[in-house]
Amino acid sequence: MCEVITGQIFRNGWRRGSGGARPSSGAATCKRSSRVAYFMPFYLPHCCARGRARSAAFTLIEVMISSALMALILVSAYMCLGAGFSAQKLIEPRAEIIQNARVALAIMTADLRAACPLSKTDDFLGMTRTVGNVEADNVDFATHNYTPRRAREGDFCQESLYLDKNTETGQFSLWRRRNPAIGLDPLAGGSQEEIAQGVAGLRFEYFDGLDWYASWGNVDPKKNGQTPTREPSNLTGLPEAVRITLLLDSNPKKKQPAVTTGEAKPEPPFAFETVVRLNLAGVTRSTENAASTSDNSAPPGLPDNGGNN
Repeated sequence: MCEVITGQIFRNGWRRGSGGARPSSGAATCKRSSRVAYFMPFYLPHCCARGRARSAAFTLIEVMISSALMALILVSAYMCLGAGFSAQKLIEPRAEIIQNARVALAIMTADLRAACPLSKTDDFLGMTRTVGNVEADNVDFATHNYTPRRAREGDFCQESLYLDKNTETGQFSLWRRRNPAIGLDPLAGGSQEEIAQGVAGLRFEYFDGLDWYASWGNVDPKKNGQTPTREPSNLTGLPEAVRITLLLDSNPKKKQPAVTTGEAKPEPPFAFETVVRLNLAGVTRSTENAASTSDNSAPPGLPDNGGNN
């Protein structure tokens, strides 16, 4: 045990005199033993220690203020965490939509950039079509953007881009039909593949070098076989450029209600647009002009109309 002597603590074995306990010179050791005695110069009496312990305690007001601050910090942290999760739920599907649109536009751009005449009668067909309230244009053409996979195949491929409903989801999807064989019907045959889901609209516009047209080629079946007196530039040949506008549902995973109320307004779709220049359009047009010029010229060996017989 320790003994308290005039504000100093000593272990048992120290020698005490009338003037108090004093350590010997050198190391502070006891005469009775060679153990080292530990010395604590500042020691408070028990009465002072008890008073200081009482003053170091927390009051009720301090506890209440600390609890309120802790609750405020916890609520703020919970709100920040909830906002982060909400932003993640909102951004993740939109990032997926943007990625799907980027892939779909890249596929259509690569095919249209290498477009070539579809058949002897129709070079390029672009039709304006509407399914219900959805704008669903389709385009038919041939392209050299194809890698042969089987025997007797080349880089020529008949292709169609159109919208159709997906039987599993019930929503419109962007489809691509490809036929690497030269079929009798250029608008049929081949295989189909789905490019993008949750499509809210598809629009094609065609540029002839001066104006933009909503359709291209002789797409009216009633006028097939009839040659107009003056053919517009959007009836034959390939367009100089094609503008693609792709509309994707902003929330395709959300189930649409059967009856739309006046208060709940549907979210507007995301619109993606690009312009594709056809590399072979000028070559095809110059070839057609040369063919028409040779047909209109007089046969060799015959005199002109103004010549003398």
